[in-house]
Amino acid sequence: MTKHWSDWPQEVISLCRNGTAIPAAPLALNSSLEFDPVRQRALARYYLDAGAGGIAIGVHTTQFEIREAGLYRPVLEQVSSAADTWSDRPVIKVAGIVGRTQQANREADIAQATGYHAGLLSLSSFKNAGEAEIISHCRMIAKSIPLIGFYLQPAVGGIRLSTDFWMKFAGIDNVVAIKIAPFNRYQTLDVLRGVVAAEAEERISLYTGNDDNIISDLITPYNIMRRGDPVRLHIAGGLLGHWSVWTKSAVELHRRCLNFVSSGGTADMELLGLSGQVLDCNAVFFDAANDFKGCIPGIHEVLRRQGLLEGNWCLDPNEVMSPGQAEEIDRVFREYPQFDDTEFVREHLHHWLS
Repeated sequence: MTKHWSDWPQEVISLCRNGTAIPAAPLALNSSLEFDPVRQRALARYYLDAGAGGIAIGVHTTQFEIREAGLYRPVLEQVSSAADTWSDRPVIKVAGIVGRTQQANREADIAQATGYHAGLLSLSSFKNAGEAEIISHCRMIAKSIPLIGFYLQPAVGGIRLSTDFWMKFAGIDNVVAIKIAPFNRYQTLDVLRGVVAAEAEERISLYTGNDDNIISDLITPYNIMRRGDPVRLHIAGGLLGHWSVWTKSAVELHRRCLNFVSSGGTADMELLGLSGQVLDCNAVFFDAANDFKGCIPGIHEVLRRQGLLEGNWCLDPNEVMSPGQAEEIDRVFREYPQFDDTEFVREHLHHWLS
């Protein structure tokens, strides 16, 4: 895989630029809490057949603990191979990269060696660092792999970053996209202003990670001023843990949002009305009522009910769903059948597991 985005195939560049749905994939485990490569491959096949334009792995949804468990390379290899052999469409392969510079460089090298296009760069290890040190780190990792920036919400380990930081980050030539996921409208705007200040809006694609604001992010036009003139921005795609479940309907919803934007339409009240329903589902899956403690097992539980995962286990056996979360998952399955793609999964599951 190439070290600079300009060497990507043109269809991959176009896919990233135009915006696509990228599920942040979870980790498949068996009942012994060991890696299950067959079901990990099945998940990747599910996402691709559902129409996703990419897959992100080694990210928060995959559990950061895969590193300590020695699973980072095996999981990346399995998903990369599945993407290469299953789909005849262009697919953006994104690897999560974490840690201080030495570790992040190692992970960038592994991502390169296993065929990933870009690294989603987590900055959670820099909680006590200044922004100049963080930018230096980002520039170093960008020498090894194209970067997708990641503004992660503080509730799950992110740090607050300024508009000036995002301007300098956007100025790094090998940055291709930014996942905006602070779950905060003010901080979302900081990213947009930084990209415009860096005059990087043609190179950098904006992806929502704000699972609490998905539809609004995708259909809202942002007019950011630069030297007295407005620069129009749109968030083109989503790189979301939420889209790792009910992915077929997520892809369809993303396509509908893109069509709405490209048509120059005015407010679509039906589309806006779906926003609250998606938010309700996300609140349950991500366990917002309990400060996201059951986020990952909640996602696993949805996939377990559909047969894609064997159980809702995490590497940490103490990471489990919160009291009442299972009943809330029952509720959203019942109340939002328009999002539930279980029939699609049942139709193809035997093939994905083969």
